[in-house]
This record gives sequence, C-alpha cells and structure tokens, in this order.
Amino acid sequence: MFNPSRDEARNFLFETWRKRRAGELLTPLEDLTAQLIEKHPEFQDFLTDPERYQDKDYLPEQGATNPFLHLMMHLTIEEQLSIGQPHGIRTQFERLAAHYHSEHDAQHRMMECLGEMIWQAQRNGTPPDAAVYLNCLEQQ
Repeated sequence: MFNPSRDEARNFLFETWRKRRAGELLTPLEDLTAQLIEKHPEFQDFLTDPERYQDKDYLPEQGATNPFLHLMMHLTIEEQLSIGQPHGIRTQFERLAAHYHSEHDAQHRMMECLGEMIWQAQRNGTPPDAAVYLNCLEQQ
C-alpha cells in the first residue's frame, strides 16, 4: 500500500469520510475505507471534526481506543487478505470468521495479533515477524 505519516493517514480518513458524506466519487481504497468507517459508528464523530482530532493523542493508559489506528489496522488486514501475505493469512481469517460468525469480528481478533507483532518488533528493535503474527492467530 503506502507508508503515510500520522498526519497523512489521519487526513486520508478525514477526507474519505467527508467525501462519503458529501456523496462524492471515491477511489476503490477510499470506498473500502468508507465501508470500514460505516461499520464503526462510534468513530464517525471523530472523522467529522479534523480540527479537533487531527493532533489528539490516544495513550494506552487513558483507556480510549485510537480510532485512527483501529481503522488503519483494518485497512492493513484488508490489504494482507487481498494479496495473501503473509502466507496463510487467508486461512486464518476464514477460520476466525467461521468461529466468530463475522468477518468483522475476525478482523478485530486479527488486530490483537497484528498489534502484538508490532509491539514485539518495536521492543526488540527488529522487523515485524510474520511467524509471531501467525502463531498468535493460531491461538485465537
């Protein structure tokens, strides 16, 4: 996909939601993003007020979900599924979707493992390890 900065990623989400609400033509990626936003009504108010939320930090100790991170993780998983990387991701997704009777809930479980993989890579100063991700998914 791409490697946007925090501001670029947030602006993409703000602009996509603005365009969806205005009925403007969306690119395929924007349309997918808008569909994800529609599945998260709890985040829609954040996306209608860029001036208020553009620079807001969401710290774990505050206990609030970062709506921008959450939506971008959905997009990451959608991309992984579309290209079949890492190898085995589609099988894990299908298993989780069947188990939870929901593709959306399956993605939320996958996010936990994606986050774990990223956290371990940051902690260890190493690149993200797909084996960590897939092993975690097998435990879900």
